Parts: sequence; C-alpha cells; structure tokens
Amino acid sequence: DIAPKDTLYAVFLRSNVAAGTIINLDCKAAKAAEGVVCILTADEALADNVFNMVWRGSPIRDDGGVSVNTPRPLLNKTVIRHLGEPIAMIIASSLQAALDAQELINFQIKPNGNTILFNESISNKEQIWPGMKDNIASFHRFGDHFAVGKTLDKSAHVSHFNFDISKVTACAMEMRTSIGFIDENGKNCIITSAQSPYNLHGEISQLFGIDTNDVRVVTPDVGGSFGMKGSLYREDALVLWAARRLKRPVFWAANRNESFLSDEHARAVRGEASLGLDAKGNFTALRVKAHVDAGAYLTHRSKGLVNNIGGVAGQYQTPLIATEIGFYFTNTMQNAPYRGAGRPEATYVIERLIDQAAREIGRDPLQLRKQNLVPSEAMPYQTGHTFYYDSGDFPKIVEVAEKKADYAGFPARLATSESLGLLRGIGIANPIEVAGGPIKQLRKDVARITAQSDGSIVIAPGLMSVGQGHETALARMASERLGVDLTDIVYQQGDTDLLPSGRGSGGSAATVIGGAAVHVALEELISSGKSIAAGVFGCGPDDVIHEIGLFYNSTNKDQKSMSWADIASYSNVEGGLSVLGEFLPSDVTYPNGCHICEVEIDPSTGVVSFANYVVVEDVGTVLNQDLVEGQMHGGIAQGIGQALGEILRFDDSGQLITGSFMDYQMPIAKDFPNFRVTTVPIPTQINPLGAKGVGEAGTVGSLAATMNAVVDALARAGVEHFEMPATPYRVWRALQTAKTID
Repeated sequence: DIAPKDTLYAVFLRSNVAAGTIINLDCKAAKAAEGVVCILTADEALADNVFNMVWRGSPIRDDGGVSVNTPRPLLNKTVIRHLGEPIAMIIASSLQAALDAQELINFQIKPNGNTILFNESISNKEQIWPGMKDNIASFHRFGDHFAVGKTLDKSAHVSHFNFDISKVTACAMEMRTSIGFIDENGKNCIITSAQSPYNLHGEISQLFGIDTNDVRVVTPDVGGSFGMKGSLYREDALVLWAARRLKRPVFWAANRNESFLSDEHARAVRGEASLGLDAKGNFTALRVKAHVDAGAYLTHRSKGLVNNIGGVAGQYQTPLIATEIGFYFTNTMQNAPYRGAGRPEATYVIERLIDQAAREIGRDPLQLRKQNLVPSEAMPYQTGHTFYYDSGDFPKIVEVAEKKADYAGFPARLATSESLGLLRGIGIANPIEVAGGPIKQLRKDVARITAQSDGSIVIAPGLMSVGQGHETALARMASERLGVDLTDIVYQQGDTDLLPSGRGSGGSAATVIGGAAVHVALEELISSGKSIAAGVFGCGPDDVIHEIGLFYNSTNKDQKSMSWADIASYSNVEGGLSVLGEFLPSDVTYPNGCHICEVEIDPSTGVVSFANYVVVEDVGTVLNQDLVEGQMHGGIAQGIGQALGEILRFDDSGQLITGSFMDYQMPIAKDFPNFRVTTVPIPTQINPLGAKGVGEAGTVGSLAATMNAVVDALARAGVEHFEMPATPYRVWRALQTAKTID
C-alpha cells in the first residue's frame, strides 16, 4: 500500500448479477459527493480507445466447431457475463469518500433468464457468446484414440473413473493492489502486487499503444501469488488509465470479499478416465476426457491443462495414451493458473485411477505402482503422452518413501485405529511435474550482476521472488562463488527499468532458468574481473586466479592482489563493473517424487485428521534445503486445503455462496501434520545448476495423495465413490449413505 501524498483512491462498482444487461447507470449524485474527483465509466474508456482487453491468440477447435474471441471490456457498458464485473470506477481524495460515493450510484442490471454454470455449459443449453452454436471455448485432442480404444477393449481389466476437481481461488495472503502514476520522466508507471512484472510491462504497452520504453512496472515484496497474479488485470489497467487522465497517482487495493469476485479462479476440471491393465497388472492404455470450466472469457492464461496434460502419463510405462480437453464458457470469473496449472489435475487423474484399479483387482496400490514405474536405466524416456523425461530414478524415490512411511507397518496401525472406532486410510501419489516451460515454448531469463566500487555486489535477476526466498538462495550463491560476505550482497528485483526482460515467477522456472541466468552472469563477472586484473597486473587473463573474493597474478605472487572494489574502480565504468547473463534451456525439466499420506476419520463426525505425511522428492540439485522444505510445506498445504474443503460454490443464479472465509474453508496450521520431507537429488543436465524446480511439486502430489487416503479409509466402510472436498459433513453423509445401502 505504497502511496504518495497526492494519491487519489479508487473503488469499483461491480455487477451484482452473473449474467444480464445494464439498463441504467446514473452517477450524478455520486459525482457531486464530497471528495469525489471523477467517476469513470465505459463511455470514457471508449473515448480514450482503451475499452477492451483482447487476447491476440485464437481459440482452437479440434472438433471443427465454431470459436470466437472474447474481448474483456475494462468497464462494462452493456453485457454482464460474470458476477463482479467492473461497471464504474469511483476516484476520490480518500478511500472513505470513494466508498460513500459508490453507495450513491443508481444502477440496474436486468438478469438473463438463464445463468450458465458448468453443468449447463457442457450440456449446451444457451450460448454465452453470440455467433457460437455451443459453449465450447476451445477443444483439443491428443494421441491415437482409435488405438487406445482397441487396446482397452482387449485389456484383461479396465478401471473407469469419473473425476471432479473443484473450482478454487488462490487466496494469497496479500490481496491485489495497484498504484498508477506518471513519474518525473513522463513514464507510465505502475506499482503492483504481481509475480511477472515484464509480462505486465508488455501488456500495458500493447493496451495503451505506447512504446515499452515509456512504461515502468515495479513489483516490490509480494505476499503470495501462486500464478493468480501472473498477468495484467482490468483493475491494474484502469488505475494507470485514470492516472494518465488525471495526472495524479491513483491507488486501488482489493479487500478479501472483492478478491473472491475479481481474482481469477482455477482448477474446475471434470471428466472421465479409463486405465487398462493386462492379466499381470501391467498398464496397457489410458484414455482421459477432461472438461474445464473456462469462465466467461478465454485468455492466454486459461489453457494451462493443454501444456501439462502430459502429466497423466505419470511415472509409468503406459504405452498408449489419448486425451481430449474441452474448455467451456460459463458465467463465472475466467480460469487461470494456480500453483501447478494443470499438473495437479493430471497427476490426480492417473493416481486416483491406479488406486481404484488396485482395489478392483485386489492388488496392493504401492506394489502395482512399483511394477509399472519407468526404470532408471530407461532414462531418457519418451512417455506415451508428450513428456520426455531427461533424468530420474523413480523406483529409488518410491523405495525411500516406502521405508520413511513404514508402509509395511500400515496393517498394524490400521488395526489400532479400528479398535478405537476410527477409519484409517493410506494414500499414495507419484507426481511428475514439468518445470521451466511452457513445454515447447521455452523462454530465456536474464540477470544483471554489478561489482561496485565500495565492494558490494548487486544482483538483479529477471526472476521474481513472491515468497519463495530466491533473495536468500541467490545471495548465497553469489556470496560463495564471488567470495564476498553475504552482507555485501544487494538484491534488487521486480523493476522493469533494471533489465531488458525477465520471466518473473511461474512454472517452477525461477531457479531452473532464472537461477541459471544468475550462474551465467556470475561466471561472466569473474571472467570480466580477470580481464581487468590482467590489464593491471600486466599478464594474460589465464594467469589470473580468483579465490575468496581476490584476484591474484599466478606468475608473480609478490604482486598485490585485487579485491572486487579494486576491479570495479579499474573498470572505468560509472556504477562499477556490470555484466548481463542470460540462459535459455534446451528443454523443460521434470521434478518428481512420492507422497504417502495417512489419515484417520471419525465416522461419528466425518472429521479427517492426519496421522502421517511423508514426501520424498527429486528436485535435482538442492541449493538450499530449508527453502526447498518450505516450498514443499506450502505446496502440500494448498493441495490438502483443496482436498479437504476449499471450493467456490455458486447458486443457480451465479451468486457466489462461498465468498468469504466464513464459507470458503481455508485450512489453518493445526489442520496439518508434521510433513516429513526428504530430497533425493538426481541432477539434470538441462541447466548448469542441475536443478529441476520445486515451487509447485508439493501441490502436484498432495491433492491426489490426500484424496487417495480419504477414499481408502471410506472404502473400508463401504463407500464406493467419493470426490473432493472431504468436508466433515460430506464425509459423514457418504458414510451414512453407505450404511443405508448395506
């Protein structure tokens, strides 16, 4: 909430219906209210030619259907397509004045006869967008569906699974906030809580039709993001637009209820999947049909599952895999990445299927997995669906997890729980993640490192730390490589004036690509330092040795050494010696692991509690064990949160009925077990660090492992099928229904 003295405050009037037509918007009384500077509507946006945010790509329909672009108006003038769409922007000298004026706006929206939600969207009742014959926003088919069908028909056993992965929102600790202003150099500036400042930089330039050199985006310390803050939002664009019009800074910050309405939503995947097995239990073929709730608008961020559907291959040798993904328009907020962005969903499908197959054929779920794992000697390995694993030792990871979790002792623990009248279940997930992507769309990252004349070292990476602790890991990397004290490291991030470009945060790519760019820059700095020292020493660069922060002439040991401060001074460059490093990987990486979760359920209340949670991960080279474990803890917590309670629910009219923490079941610390995290590094050759990425690994595995444990416990009481969220009431009701059937 950084705000200069002359800042104006913005509040948004939002639609109170999910689908309808604006028939009246009267702002006269509000404009006359005390403290109000102006009220901006779609008319002013149209006049300034900044009415729509348009995705420049095009939808894909592999089924031959009609597709349309879906421009999002910054401020809606007529058609409302989801709850909370912004209609007017009230700008006043204080936040309270803006809120008071908001109450004075007289507006009326005529609701549509039918609000299209996920079920109705799939069944194609009415169309949200004109010019379409259905609500399919985009449709994709992968693999040989005919061959998979034939193989499934011939398989000794086929397990069928209907999945329903709930719609959630990120609930970042810090809600979205933006300050738009024009700086002393005439630049269009925005300070905002976001994870990818360079993405916003380009989007602002495109939206307003201004040169990128005239745009500056600053993202200071950010209190959580998880993919949700990865792109330009309407509110970001609007505060900058208002600042351009008024020549004064304009500030907006969402409250929590507003965040539920205006933050992009995530997951929301339903469908069916079938896994074939031969008589020995070997996987023969897999077919997945997924339906995704895309929301009211299709954007470049809507289709994370397309890039990551390859995760349904898991860690297994399944020779034939075919998938199809349909994205459906609904009268809800658009879908976008959230920690994992398609990876947790893909892992969920295959791991739930394996557990179900094991129950149906009477096999131990862990042993069935071990039988089908890709062996280490098969690496590199081309899966049956897109992913090409460069390295890994899946059997070793599972073996370590099996021992850490005392898997063999589960029957005894089960008996103890049963003696106490409790249900106990064990769940396994062997997640695979793709990091540093998007796959087949690799992007470089850059880093600038500067040695200053006072001896300090400035690191300016293109990556963005939004809670991961990169400022710690990269500072230590620089300290160790350059031989300087940690206190001499200055870390700068999140300012588009610092670098020509940057990836920001997302896709577990920060260390894999951004960290590798820092590594490259460090090596370049040392090389440049040697060249400068050689000039001073009067020797060749190869004769210069760099050790513990000092440069020596190996041919004349009596010659005085040079420090980094000396190197900077002799560089004859204002500001010191500065180098720019960049790194573009040859491929993505594949972090992987094994999660084993044990739960107990009290059948009288339906409450699920954790008895144990073991995770063993191969994230490649570990730069900082504490940070890796912290990332795993946070990721696991978010997967568990969704499995046990987080869900966005809407009534028939599209009203959000879980729009606050009174209704949206966020987990708290006491809900979690003491996560036992072990890393078994199998370094990759894709980047010089050997790192595979860790940021999303915990979530990718925990959603499936937790639900497998819950379903395993419920199955012992006769519950045949159960899907998230495993709230106490839903668990209790499932148990009561099973009793009635018995």
